[in-house]
Amino acid sequence: MILFCLIHLFALGLAPRAAANEAQWQGAAFEGDRASLARLAVAGAKVVRVYREADAWVLDEAQRLGLKVVMGLWVEHPRHGFDYADRQAVRAQEQALLAAVTRHRHHPALLAWGIGNEIETGVADPLPLWREIDRLAGLVKQLDPAHPTLMVVADTGMDAFRNLAACCPNVDLLGINVYAGAVFDLPQRLREAGITKPVVIAELGPLGQWQAGRKPWGAPVELTSSEKARFFTEALAFLEDQPQIRGVFPFLWGAKQEQTATWHGLLLADGSATAMTDALAAAWGRPVAKPAPLIRGIGIGADTFAPGAEVSAGVDALAHDGSALSTEWTVQAEATDLRKGGDAEAPPARIDVRMLHADAATVRFIAPTTPGAYRLFITVRDHNGKAATANLPFLIR
Repeated sequence: MILFCLIHLFALGLAPRAAANEAQWQGAAFEGDRASLARLAVAGAKVVRVYREADAWVLDEAQRLGLKVVMGLWVEHPRHGFDYADRQAVRAQEQALLAAVTRHRHHPALLAWGIGNEIETGVADPLPLWREIDRLAGLVKQLDPAHPTLMVVADTGMDAFRNLAACCPNVDLLGINVYAGAVFDLPQRLREAGITKPVVIAELGPLGQWQAGRKPWGAPVELTSSEKARFFTEALAFLEDQPQIRGVFPFLWGAKQEQTATWHGLLLADGSATAMTDALAAAWGRPVAKPAPLIRGIGIGADTFAPGAEVSAGVDALAHDGSALSTEWTVQAEATDLRKGGDAEAPPARIDVRMLHADAATVRFIAPTTPGAYRLFITVRDHNGKAATANLPFLIR
């Protein structure tokens, strides 16, 4: 019986990793189309994480591409108005979730069930919600004992981790969404909290907009694509040697408007690859021969301008082979439709400004005449179609 249990755990990939170099689940959190999923496979990913049953089409595509899928089962959030005291609503959610499990449990691309994502956001006491996730995980396991269950929480500190250590026996893997430098002390924090089950980094990202430094008027400062790529290189190398970490999913293989259109997307909206996708491919054993442009520095003449003043800015960028680059310079209003937990945001308006000069390295334009907060977006491209991104917040007053 003990031997059977050990064999079953290894089959599910849940036994402790015997050696630091044992393969982790390598892939990315995904929101995109078939073309971008194919690019993920080409980059060397083996697993893709999706969030909800609307993404179930990924299962068939993943099977064709040789990928496995952590299939998301969306669980509603109280901050969106879902009332967990409403028994009828809870029952309806349970039935829909179990119906999805029944539909997809035999799919050959299925690797695990991801039950919920940061359901606790905005809630003072998350334990009742986590217990509901655990209850649902138990029901999923009854229907499908062949695939492990994963719950996903935000990295909100040691108190939450200590609660999680004693919570949720029906959850096989604990997923944690981790950003910036917090990833480098995560293994130590897991030990101190008493968390012993396997952990999946369900989202890995560089400095988030909620963590970043801010301009005096409140605009968060985004890293360049080259700085983000450096983070992914260092973080993935560190996590590879952590035996408790069962898988790592950089966020997000696709494009996403969240504070800006470039903050979290590993690809541009047109599908262009970036230094971040290069960094992932290298970590996954497929280093690219033609890397994306490197941004060595950016700058703007001042943080604050008068309406209609002349604005100058520049970027120091380099192609991997020294060839010529092209740069697109665009101005947008600062985003105001800001949401929590990755909820969908409306993109800010693009502002038409009068360009006085624009080339690959420098730009001069006439500032907007309406006071307010803006950003200058910089998209550098090489002749291979790869891109590098940066932006500079500025204020008109």
